[in-house]
Amino acid sequence: GHPEQPTVSLYVNTANPGAAGSWWPESNEYPAGRIIHNPYGTCKAGDYGTACAYMYGYAKAYDNATRRGVSNPAGYFWWLDVETENTWSGTNKDANRTVLEGMTDFFHSIGAQVGIYSTGQQWDRIVGPVSSSSNLYNLPSWLAGSLNAAGAARACSEPPLTGGGTVALTQFVSNGFDYNYSCR
Repeated sequence: GHPEQPTVSLYVNTANPGAAGSWWPESNEYPAGRIIHNPYGTCKAGDYGTACAYMYGYAKAYDNATRRGVSNPAGYFWWLDVETENTWSGTNKDANRTVLEGMTDFFHSIGAQVGIYSTGQQWDRIVGPVSSSSNLYNLPSWLAGSLNAAGAARACSEPPLTGGGTVALTQFVSNGFDYNYSCR
C-alpha cells in the first residue's frame, strides 16, 4: 500500500525439484495441446537440465496464474520467492535460474510484472550471477534478512540480486512478524 508500491502483490514459492518432485515436464507442451517456445531447446522425458527446468517454471507460473482462483492475474505484481528451504538442484545453478526464467516469461506473457524475493546469500547459493541476457537481469529485488527497521532502511542501498535490477523492498522481523520497507 505504499504509494510507490502496488496495493497488492502476490508472492509465489519457487523450486527446481527435478526427480524429487511430484511432477516434472517431459515436453515443451503446457498446458496440453499448447507448445511453448523454449529458449533452451526441447524438454524430453528424464531430462533434468535447462530445457525441462524452463518448462517446469513456465508450467508452475501458469498454474499459479490460472488454477489458483486468482482473478485478473495480469493485474498483480508477482514476487518469486527464492529460498533454500525449497528443493533446488545443488549442482546445476543454470537449471535453477532457468526455472525462474520460465516463470518470468509466463508472467510477462500475460502482462504481469515480476520481481525476486530472497537474501543475497540464498540467491548466490541457488542461482549465482545472472548475465545481462537473462530476463531476470533487470527485475527488482525484495531483500529479506534485516534484523530491524533501521537495518531494512540501510538494506535499500545493498546490491540488488541481479546486476541490472534495483532494490524495491526490504524485509525485517519484529516480534515474530515480517514487515516490509519500501526503498522507492
